[in-house]
Amino acid sequence: MTTAIGRQLDASAKPDPSTRGAWRYGRLWRDVPGSLLFLLPNLPIVIAGSVVAVVILSLGFGLAILGVGLLIIVGGLWVSRAFVEMEVARLRTTGLPPIRRGAWRSSIGTETTLGAVLAPLAGPRWWLAALHTVLVNPIVGGITWGLTITWTVGAVAGTTYWIWADRLSAGSSSGFAELLAPTLDPSEVLLADKLWNLVLGVVFLVTLPLILRVLVLLHHAIASGLFGARPQEELRAELLAERRARGAAVSAEAGAVRRLERDIHDGPQQRLVRLQMDLAAAERRLDTDPASVRSLLGEARAQAAETLDELRALSKGLMPPLLQDRGLVAALDDLAARCPVPTRTELAVVSSVTLPRETERGIYFIVAELLTNVSKHADARRAGVEAHATVDQQLGSQLTLRVTDDGRGGAHLEPGHGLEGLTERAQGLGGRLVIEPAPVWDGVARGSAVSISLPVG
Repeated sequence: MTTAIGRQLDASAKPDPSTRGAWRYGRLWRDVPGSLLFLLPNLPIVIAGSVVAVVILSLGFGLAILGVGLLIIVGGLWVSRAFVEMEVARLRTTGLPPIRRGAWRSSIGTETTLGAVLAPLAGPRWWLAALHTVLVNPIVGGITWGLTITWTVGAVAGTTYWIWADRLSAGSSSGFAELLAPTLDPSEVLLADKLWNLVLGVVFLVTLPLILRVLVLLHHAIASGLFGARPQEELRAELLAERRARGAAVSAEAGAVRRLERDIHDGPQQRLVRLQMDLAAAERRLDTDPASVRSLLGEARAQAAETLDELRALSKGLMPPLLQDRGLVAALDDLAARCPVPTRTELAVVSSVTLPRETERGIYFIVAELLTNVSKHADARRAGVEAHATVDQQLGSQLTLRVTDDGRGGAHLEPGHGLEGLTERAQGLGGRLVIEPAPVWDGVARGSAVSISLPVG
């Protein structure tokens, strides 16, 4: 289902079929600066990576028999991975799609410290990184760098040769035209040489964006093939995420059911027991002491009214009436209005999103709990609840709600902490809860900021 957040409209109109080739060629020229930014410094980077990785890995293999060499090899693998990450990050300047990197898995368990340290030794992708850094990238990088220099210098020098050719020393050769026709007059040789270099320069200039695109595509294809996420890896990651979300949802709902059972046991159930006892006593005294029966019935009526009030309050924990009747924005505004700490809201974007009822309910209780924490523990004077939408190429359309305060801060995620249950509830909704840097109030960063991001669309 497409929502208002998920719609990404292209500002430029689709090109006419008759001008499509020129439009694509223009797009290639638009990517030329980014391609040059990647290709021109590529040779020093790949040589540096190769030298560093070879030295560290060679030292590690030489000392492997002593045991310490294994740690040095691990260091060399980390260096190789760092240069791979740099390569992938630098490829983003070329205008090509970002590479979704696969997991750096290992057959060694990471439960122990030693296993976590030595895990790269049993990871196939780590050794691919070493091969790429030590051998593949220096060879490919050297070739692509040479072609980049050739085409760039040829385009610039050829198209500008007619400007600076007259400044060459008189004793130097006039160029290719003189070799073809040595009997020509010097002025004719110079003119022919200018024309020849201009033609070559134009050819290099016209083909420059095409050549650069082919070169960066080569680097992109190698990096994507070696380190991009495989379909089976993406499927496995989605399955694990689904299992974690399902487990978190079950855990969160189980906790909510336990709290509801405890609240019913401690509240309405005790009052109903008292009501039953009062009615039994009134039944026994009905014939002998009618006056006391009237008093007991009055107490029983009061107990019934209090029980009804508590049951209504507990029913709000299942689905607040305001949320059910008027929607999420009105319910969140009501939460902010009832919060003891003055709370401002910016929730206009939520109105443009269609969310399932269960998701709205989960968001409501997460925000309610966060505002309760602010009022109880933050010692804050102001708070805020705001929402905004983002579009991520990997995660898709996201709705993010952010709860901030100007209190003493200290919000953190750890097992057993108060936010653990909220984290599980957010995961159960398919989202995530994140502690953000302290928000800025009156030009000063202080307090806490907690955000909940959920997929929409």
